[in-house]
Order: sequence, then C-alpha cells, then structure tokens
Amino acid sequence: MRRDTARDGNVSLRLHREILIVCGGTRTELDYFDGLRRSRRDPTVRVRVIAKGVAPDQLVRHAQRVGGDYDEVWCVVDTDEFDIAKAARLADELGVRLAVSNPCFELWLLLHFTEHRVASPSYRDLRPKLIKHVPGYDKCRVEFAQYEPGVADATRRGERLDPTGRDHDRNPSTGVWKLVRQVLPD
Repeated sequence: MRRDTARDGNVSLRLHREILIVCGGTRTELDYFDGLRRSRRDPTVRVRVIAKGVAPDQLVRHAQRVGGDYDEVWCVVDTDEFDIAKAARLADELGVRLAVSNPCFELWLLLHFTEHRVASPSYRDLRPKLIKHVPGYDKCRVEFAQYEPGVADATRRGERLDPTGRDHDRNPSTGVWKLVRQVLPD
C-alpha cells in the first residue's frame, strides 16, 4: 500500500499493491502469469504482465523504464546463454527484482508436479520430463489450469532448490517462487 498525492495536493491511501511482471519469454511465462493473475484474484494485489523477448539486461532496463508507478517490478528470465550476473547487478542498481530459472522456466513448470534436483543442461532436457505430466506440452500455449493445483507445491520445491531466490548459477534453481508469493499473499 502506498500514499498517492493527487495534482490538487490531496493525499489518498491506495489499498492495494501493484506489481509489474516483465517476462523475457514471449509466450510461456506470459501465459503462466496471466493465468495465475486471473485465477487468483486478490483485491489487495494488482498485477500487470507484459512480455518482451530481449536479453535479461535489456529486459531489466525496459522494466525500470515502464515500472515507475508500480510498488514492485519483476523480470522473469531464463539463464540460457545470457550474462545473468550482469542483469542481476543492473537489477539491484535499478530496484528491479529478478526471478531467474536455471536452466529455463520449464523447471518452474515441472516443479508443479514433482521434485527435480538434477542439473539439466537445457530446455531440451527438461521438456521430456514435463511432457510426462503435461502430455502435448507446447511452450507457445501454456494453459494455467494444468498447473494451478500444483502452485503451492512448486513454491515449496522452488524454495528448497534456492532458499534465497538469487542463486542464479545453481542448476537447477528458480527464484520464481518469491514472485509467486508476492502475487499470492497469505
């Protein structure tokens, strides 16, 4: 919650938090977080989700530019072959929070169904594991209803993999659990 000052000088108390989520992937993450936002409506939290398929450091700069009126600004990124350390330093400087999945967002999706503690080199390695739980998985069309029952499990499993949510070099790891906790307050 924050106090806003109108042009006439009157102060009003905003009774909700506003969170901006900027996704590095153009479909998967966007579909997931849009689904989460729609399924778990909470009057105390307003969430806007946008996608911009650029490198993590560029995503952080973009998020900071467009996130001025939000209480929290998050970027959701994969490690892929990007310089995540550079993006993390920039995010700290600009006040943007990162939710990094190593190696990719499909790790987060897999955690909705099962523990996964083995290093995976890439999306290609995780996809067959995810297909066992989501037959016909298509990263261009994520249906949140398939993941909704496992959100709490994924959050617990993600936190066990990376208790700080910032150990981006560890494979597997994900900081998405921290963002989900902000979107779904207790």
